[in-house]
Amino acid sequence: MSEEKKDVNIYDFALKMELDGKSFYARQAKATDIPGLRTIFSRLAEDEQKHHDAIQRLKKRSGPLNMATSTVLEDTKNVFQQLRESGKTPESLSDDLEGYRYAMKVEAESFRLYEDAAEKENDEVVRQVLLRIAEEEHEHFNILENVYHFVNAPNQYLAWGEFSNLDEFRNFGRDVDIMEGKETPEIQPDISNKSPDEERSE
Repeated sequence: MSEEKKDVNIYDFALKMELDGKSFYARQAKATDIPGLRTIFSRLAEDEQKHHDAIQRLKKRSGPLNMATSTVLEDTKNVFQQLRESGKTPESLSDDLEGYRYAMKVEAESFRLYEDAAEKENDEVVRQVLLRIAEEEHEHFNILENVYHFVNAPNQYLAWGEFSNLDEFRNFGRDVDIMEGKETPEIQPDISNKSPDEERSE
């Protein structure tokens, strides 16, 4: 397989991952009745659309390749501080804890995909865009990790945390080599055409 064909395949895969992520966050935004969490999920959905658009430009090598920096991480920390002080608990979201775990795996897979692509990229401008997207996927993971802990045990959640160090994050959910097509049932949605909801309902 030529490098050009392989790059196209990686970009196509990345485009699907970003759209799947956007759909997941949009559903979570609709599911919560807490305005702060709705804002978080809406902003995450916007980030995934931004990543999708950036990948499209990289794939076609057309249009401006630079990408605006996301502020969702800092905004989320502020929202969590407000939620903690208000004493509100997101009971309506506690039924989908496995969904958050799945989304965390997808964000970790996305990070590895972009980091690996950046290491193989010769164009410095493209490489920097890929690394920027990887960094934002890491931020998304951190956000989801905090959401997971907050939703799972809101009364025990004390403050924003960086629960995984970088090495742990890089290996989170590494049950499958997604680009080689080796799968396990637990994260099969990463390489299928099914949505996370369809996969978990089986």
